[in-house]
Amino acid sequence: MSTSEVPAGNGGSNDSNAPDLNPQPPRPEQRGGRSPLALVVAAVVIAGMLYFGFHMARRTGGPGRTPGIAKITTAPDFTLDSLDGKSMRLSDLRGKAVLLNFWATWCGPCKIEMPWFVELQNQYGSQGLQVVGVAMDDSSKDDIAKFAKDMGVNYPVLLGKEAVGDLYGGVPALPETFFISRDGKIVDKIIGLKGRSDIEDAVKKALNTQPAGTSAAVLQPQK
Repeated sequence: MSTSEVPAGNGGSNDSNAPDLNPQPPRPEQRGGRSPLALVVAAVVIAGMLYFGFHMARRTGGPGRTPGIAKITTAPDFTLDSLDGKSMRLSDLRGKAVLLNFWATWCGPCKIEMPWFVELQNQYGSQGLQVVGVAMDDSSKDDIAKFAKDMGVNYPVLLGKEAVGDLYGGVPALPETFFISRDGKIVDKIIGLKGRSDIEDAVKKALNTQPAGTSAAVLQPQK
């Protein structure tokens, strides 16, 4: 063997410039793995979509019946502040038929039915009907008051809380209206927008009950 020949198997073993014939596989994160930061961003985006979807579900609720609370049950009692700063309790209206409407200033269908409530209050108020609105949005008290005034509202408007909405099945969509008899029972309910005649029929159903031996308190309309 001449001195210029290199034995098989040893050639290039000391040559730093020789190509690597056995390259190492890339690390797992180089194969398309996601970094912790990307996972956090994705979680935030998903949470935002769920939050937005929940509120859009409220905005776009179609006509139907509320799934969260049964009819012919005692209306859950609550106390809320009105636009004039006074506390009002639902049970103080025992003896009157109550149309309890959950609404919001951004709710398009609410703007359609609110004039009907004004008319129904005028038409059936002397027979014992009391319409009560519960504003379920993030607008300021002043904005809600201005909206109610512009709509010509002639019945009390209360500043709603999520806890009160939860008592009534979570209020999954707006508008949502409960019809409460003179003895405090829920006799009908409507979710979303329905016709005026449907609302009036439910009002008559609530009025067609006898008070349970208690006098009715009268809520003064907002001015």
